Amino acid sequence: MIIPLSVKNQSIDSSGITNDYRDAISEYIWNGFEAHARNINIDYTLNEAYGVKELIITDNGDGINYDELGETFGAFLASKKNLLSLKMKSKANKGKGRFSFINFCSKAIWKTRYKAEDDSILQYEITISAGDKDHYETDNKQKITSGTTGTDVFFHDLKDFSAGHFYAPSFSEFLAQEFGWFLYLNKEKGYTLTMNGNAIDYEYLIAESETINETISDYDFEISYIRWEKNIGDKFYYYYLKSDKFELGKELTSFNNNAINFFHSLYIVSPYFDNFIFEEKPYPRLDGVKNQSDETYKILKKRLLTLLREREKRFVKEDAANKLIADYDRNGILPVFRDNKYEKERKQDLLNVIKEIYCIQPKIFKGLKREQSQTCVGFLNLLLDTDERENILSILNSIVSISTEERVQLAQTLRTTSLSRILRTIKMIKNRCEVVEQLRNLVFDLKKFSTEREHIQLAIEDNYWLFGEQFHLVSADETFEKALSNYLYVLDGEEKKEQINSPEHNRRPDIFMCRKHKVADTTDFSNMLEENVIVELKRPTVTIGKKQFRQIEDYLDLIKGEERFNSQMRSWKFFVVSNKVDDFIKDQYKAFQDKNKRFLVHIKEQFEIYAMTWDDIFQLFEIKHNFLLDKLDFDKKTIEEEIKIYANNRVAADRIVDNVRKLETW
Repeated sequence: MIIPLSVKNQSIDSSGITNDYRDAISEYIWNGFEAHARNINIDYTLNEAYGVKELIITDNGDGINYDELGETFGAFLASKKNLLSLKMKSKANKGKGRFSFINFCSKAIWKTRYKAEDDSILQYEITISAGDKDHYETDNKQKITSGTTGTDVFFHDLKDFSAGHFYAPSFSEFLAQEFGWFLYLNKEKGYTLTMNGNAIDYEYLIAESETINETISDYDFEISYIRWEKNIGDKFYYYYLKSDKFELGKELTSFNNNAINFFHSLYIVSPYFDNFIFEEKPYPRLDGVKNQSDETYKILKKRLLTLLREREKRFVKEDAANKLIADYDRNGILPVFRDNKYEKERKQDLLNVIKEIYCIQPKIFKGLKREQSQTCVGFLNLLLDTDERENILSILNSIVSISTEERVQLAQTLRTTSLSRILRTIKMIKNRCEVVEQLRNLVFDLKKFSTEREHIQLAIEDNYWLFGEQFHLVSADETFEKALSNYLYVLDGEEKKEQINSPEHNRRPDIFMCRKHKVADTTDFSNMLEENVIVELKRPTVTIGKKQFRQIEDYLDLIKGEERFNSQMRSWKFFVVSNKVDDFIKDQYKAFQDKNKRFLVHIKEQFEIYAMTWDDIFQLFEIKHNFLLDKLDFDKKTIEEEIKIYANNRVAADRIVDNVRKLETW
């Protein structure tokens, strides 16, 4: 029998039927699940050229009742089945799904079986041809004595379909993304989706899952939280299930507009929903049936919201924020931090705050250009390095609305990082005290066994704060030629090999430091000078005299003669250090005492030479830190006892160097 189709408002061709074969096939699968099918299989066979010869989608649902064809199958854009269904589909298609075949084959035949009023099973066929879409044909209606209800859809004369359309992992992945949430929802009821008998794997899409039990008003609620690796469906929902695990309804979560790929679903099972109805206008009811106006439901929604908020923050901190930081690091967004322990702590402080702000409002960091991201992160870094770090709260609050909970959390992070920095500073000072005491042992008690390169220098290159906190280490025991390359990189970010045209180019200063920031020019306060320090460490048994002084003068002459070093806007200080100075050096002290610069033995233009003993170095440290040491009540004798040496040999000197290099002094 040929029956005309009841078309509403618009033609089939202009109704927006999908051109994607994957979407088309999914429409038929959804139709099966809406008909209460538990098992759906996609079967295809290939011809000799590996084209698809036959495609069948089989389900064990309720079938299509012949007596309701006009209201269901024959009503285009007004499908009774869709209007009355639980709306499991991501998109309700109002009958368009059955016409999805027209873009990939010429004809579709439905062989359907349904239960009649007398419990017998009736079977018949429905045929629609792509060339005559306004009609459908029914045939072969008969009663069958065996078998179950369900529908088999046969697709004939497939266009340009090959094995690759189904073999490709992308098709299985598409099905997993489209139906994974629904299969998970109904997994205990034995729902399956197979292709040529092989089950579609969706569980790999589950990034994490968790089950939480709640009791509200004497009702037990089993809440299953799922975070998906990829987007599934179009939206993220709360799914409400009765005690028999059948879906009563679903609601959108409030996290559908997040910008951090937080793909999630919540499934709530409870006997509470056995006597519940979702209504458009949920006024209080008098018949005992509950709806969204019930107080228990309102409490449940608040707990679900809190649960998702916590899981989102955990996801942001453990996953999304780490990806953001990695992206910033890869693209040079983060400020440059030097490779020492103090700078590493500063960097970690900044990263913690970025992560916390990202948790509060990810959109602050989204959609920014590279320069904007650099500015934002740089601004945060500057604030964290000042006493104004807690102003981040008020600044952030002026950009986005911060909840009380978020404000407390961020304030705690700011206080915690500040406190941890204080504690690290205390530890750093203690460790510096230990370094000084260890160096005393090295240059006084073990001076016979201490060498310049293997002991003194190694100990100092990790602790050049002894000569100034403000300096960048350019080189340690490297030639002036190598030092020049390092020097230009520190100051200007210029990384290339440089050459020095001097017979002294291979001379090796022990410690070469520079300061990128400028210092005042004492001869003209309108100018600022770049400050540089070179330190020559002598073996403790060497007395500093004329020979050592001449060596430093050679360094001075080399730099003065090198065109890339010799600007008068650069100041240079040279230090030579050992245990003693001779009369020549003492005379030099007297010769320059009018300059009011202790330890000065030579000055010419922007070049200065200083001679110091280790005792001078240690005394300056104690004077500089005296206030803090007193306030923190450091027991010097305890430190001395802890590091007491019990041997007087080369091994003891080696051990001191190893210990000093392990201490966190930055």
